[in-house]
Amino acid sequence: MSLPQIPFWFLRHGETDYNAAGLSQGALDIPLNATGRAQAATAGPLLAGQGITGIIASPLLRARETAEIVNEFLNLPIAFEPGLREVQFGGMEGKPLLPWFPEWLEGRFTPPNAESFAQVLARIDAAMTNILTPGPLLIVAHGGVFRALRDLMALPKQGLTPNAVPLYCAPTDTGWQVTAAS
Repeated sequence: MSLPQIPFWFLRHGETDYNAAGLSQGALDIPLNATGRAQAATAGPLLAGQGITGIIASPLLRARETAEIVNEFLNLPIAFEPGLREVQFGGMEGKPLLPWFPEWLEGRFTPPNAESFAQVLARIDAAMTNILTPGPLLIVAHGGVFRALRDLMALPKQGLTPNAVPLYCAPTDTGWQVTAAS
């Protein structure tokens, strides 16, 4: 697997009630809460003027809502890519992330009816290979998607991806660099 060497912006969806409670959302179609909508509105001006040529988003409601709010500042075409949906966590959806999530991330545990981290990695690699074009594009998706992207960029996959903080991802001579917009 090899992520195309094309810069892009990444934006994790705004906060949901599940995020605030520390619960696994996975494939559950959860909307943004008021904080999440405000976070998306704050991200919009940070992304304006960055040369973004299009928005590709996960089809899940929380990512679609974030993309639509941000797009009020960008006025760009939005496309939805099923390959960017959040991880299917099977029987762990709607339950606390701890203690099982770190084991899943390291490939030592996969909940029943869930995707393994290796499966997610392959799905995200295929989706990004299909959609990345010079531009750069804005990818609006999920924390699990960005963990897979970090792994594909040979960066540490541990650590939370903040809600609705624009991250510029660019290849360099020494590897990928991720920088938060300010």
